[in-house]
Amino acid sequence: MNIFMKNKRLNIILITVAILLLIPFIAMQFTEEVTWTSFDFIVMGILLLSTGLLINLVLRKITKTKYRIALSIAIAVAFLIVWAELAVGIFGTPFGGQ
Repeated sequence: MNIFMKNKRLNIILITVAILLLIPFIAMQFTEEVTWTSFDFIVMGILLLSTGLLINLVLRKITKTKYRIALSIAIAVAFLIVWAELAVGIFGTPFGGQ
């Protein structure tokens, strides 16, 4: 059996991360409003990939649906908080954007 068929969920995560990273890359070609550096792409790739892999781990290891949903929501909220802080610095940390 092909290795890509065995890890279907992993393939979906990787393809989704690639597509999401293509959005700012394509936008940079058409406007000056989007100015990402290679570091921005690396950080966002790591953030998206780690979020997807953590949710995948929860879905594989946790059996109770209630806990799966709660942990997945907690991971998604943590992703959104980190993303917002890195983008615009809503909490005023030294890592905040702009």
